[in-house]
Amino acid sequence: MSRLLSYMLFDGDCALAMNFYQKLFAGRIETLTTVGESPMASQFPPASAHRVIHASLSFDGNTLMASDWMAPEPYPGIKGTRFTLTYQSVEEANRVFSELSAAGRVQMPMQKTSWAQGFGMLVDRFGVPWQIMAQ
Repeated sequence: MSRLLSYMLFDGDCALAMNFYQKLFAGRIETLTTVGESPMASQFPPASAHRVIHASLSFDGNTLMASDWMAPEPYPGIKGTRFTLTYQSVEEANRVFSELSAAGRVQMPMQKTSWAQGFGMLVDRFGVPWQIMAQ
């Protein structure tokens, strides 16, 4: 059996994002390791000691993994994908949409569509693109 997991890359604010998502989704951070705490710390510049080398958040049977961008190239942002959350109730979908869009950018407000009781798209304050859907 295979399992598909999501992995996000941030530009120095991974810990802040994961703590925000932990509260929002009532989850549990399983792992949050910085470069400075890792056995590979000596392989990175000292200025990157605060950056997250790996994080894992569990909520509602889901796992969201993340780290800060470590490549020498400039951080490209999260492009060409969306993280989609589905809910059984419109109320819960609206709550999550509202919290994720605070200080972010709404691309499509929550609304009834032909495929969902509620659907909306946004980019959160960390630059993560989301779709929120109520079945």
